[in-house]
Amino acid sequence: MSTNHESTVQPYLFFDGRCDEALDFYGQVLGAKVEFLMRFKDSPEPATCQADIDKNKVMHASVRIGNTVFMASDGRCGGKPKFEGFGLSLNLTKETDADRFFAALEKGGQVQMPLEKTFFSPRFGMVIDRFGVCWMIHVVRDGKLE
Repeated sequence: MSTNHESTVQPYLFFDGRCDEALDFYGQVLGAKVEFLMRFKDSPEPATCQADIDKNKVMHASVRIGNTVFMASDGRCGGKPKFEGFGLSLNLTKETDADRFFAALEKGGQVQMPLEKTFFSPRFGMVIDRFGVCWMIHVVRDGKLE
């Protein structure tokens, strides 16, 4: 299989009805910027939306943190977001930023691995935030991810 074409892989997070809350939280603690947001009520094809979904919920959002863009939605709006089998790695150059972001993400969440010095990073830790998203906070050496 050839991989000579340009492509990107972007995370798409389904917050199951808590998308506005999550985007506000990430804006406050990580400086996330919503670049695009469409609510179900704004869909150009309303017939494609499920009848039982609150039309004010987020159908699609594009969000930037630093140089990375991820997408988000309320999905089916069941109220129980479930994120399993992956994590988002927040790669930083300053230990002070790592400390600040880790502390903010752990509020209402659960520390999986404390933020500390490792053989591969001056600071690395893992935390599941209050929405169930696993974050790996990683300070890179000399601007390089190892």
